Amino acid sequence: MPGHLDALLAEEAELQFDTLSHEDALALGLLLLERVRRERLPVVVDVTLAGLTVLRCALPGSRPDNLDWVRRKTNTVQRFWHSSLYMGRYYAAKGQSLTDKPHIDATEYVDHGGAFPLLLKGLGCVGSLAVSGLAQEEDHALVVSVLREWKARRPTSP
Repeated sequence: MPGHLDALLAEEAELQFDTLSHEDALALGLLLLERVRRERLPVVVDVTLAGLTVLRCALPGSRPDNLDWVRRKTNTVQRFWHSSLYMGRYYAAKGQSLTDKPHIDATEYVDHGGAFPLLLKGLGCVGSLAVSGLAQEEDHALVVSVLREWKARRPTSP
């Protein structure tokens, strides 16, 4: 079942990097941007690395609200080192929401799919790749698809 916790964790394990430079993060973001432009998707694309915004672009049809969603999804990934969809499914399995927690501010975090951690093997989360503008499962699937495409082009790391 798509979105099952074990499957989401398996994606994170599969899509880790051996190395990831600033240039790699930019190229990954441009690959995502190329895909959404080709498919004419009304989304905001965001790539962060080491606390820096490497790429952020709002495509035609996206809205200012999508910028806020990307920011909150990215914050979730940076804090928990899991995809924002995983965090949503994790808490849903407990009958809760991430933002039900007293120490989590709903204006800063969200547990909807679309942001994925850039995980460096042996180190952890060094950035994120995020999309907002589609249904959360579609946002997540788009990001994962682009990471898999990147990995297929560069077999030594995603």
